Amino acid sequence: MVKLTKIYTRGGDTGETSLGDGARVRKDALRVEAYGTVDEANAAIGIARLDTQGEADAILGRVQNDLFDLGADLCRPDDGRRAEGALRVSAAQVARLEAEIDALNADLAPLESFVLPGGSAAAAHLHLARTVTRRAERLAVALAAAEPVNPEAVRYLNRLSDLLFVLARHCNDGGAGDVLWIPGANR
Repeated sequence: MVKLTKIYTRGGDTGETSLGDGARVRKDALRVEAYGTVDEANAAIGIARLDTQGEADAILGRVQNDLFDLGADLCRPDDGRRAEGALRVSAAQVARLEAEIDALNADLAPLESFVLPGGSAAAAHLHLARTVTRRAERLAVALAAAEPVNPEAVRYLNRLSDLLFVLARHCNDGGAGDVLWIPGANR
């Protein structure tokens, strides 16, 4: 378990930060951007949880914990070996997201148009979290093109954005409250 006794260290005052393996990098490094955006997605999910309950809230609580695992994964460069104690997102976590997507989606009517972010407050917040998650995924893909990254981390972000979309529909009265795109409606 992590124990924090002091919040500030002054170590980042010159624009650098430490990665999980102790290496120092600039705060605008692609790796830091990737795990920082995962943290931003987690915060957006925290806001969405203010308006969720029951199964949706339980799923989001698990996801928030997973996102800390994912941040820990991304902040430690993947040298092909599993450093003792290094957290890595697993295929089982991705599979759990897929099972949750399938279970939630089974109760939703098929879509006949794209969904606009909105409807209920929970759905709107989940759509925001989805778009932040997509940005985190794009950054993780860019990072993976430059240096080794756990492929399950990228898969997790891809599935998570799908889960957040389905959860938004679920929170919109099972899709009945979805706001649908009407192509060319304002011409």
